[in-house]
Amino acid sequence: MKRIMLVCSAGMSTSLLVTKMQAAASEQNIEVEIFAVAQDDVKNQKNIDIVLLGPQVRFLLNKMKEKMNPKGIHVAVIDSINYGTMNGKAVLENALKLSD
Repeated sequence: MKRIMLVCSAGMSTSLLVTKMQAAASEQNIEVEIFAVAQDDVKNQKNIDIVLLGPQVRFLLNKMKEKMNPKGIHVAVIDSINYGTMNGKAVLENALKLSD
């Protein structure tokens, strides 16, 4: 099972997207754990496979890659359109492609 962590400024704006992604995963019988955290809480997380950054914290991309990639954790910024429209299915598909 993949663990996907969404990161935003306060962890709140991504909560709705987490719900949409979980619904998409359920519809497709994909076993994933998806959760959201504030950017300050990233350091406390363990056993993550994929980190998705909200567009508003895209400035963290290089820092996160430096920290996470050596551990085998994939990092990407969520597409702004998919984020804005809360397209959980598309965000989930893009996340899972990172770890293929």
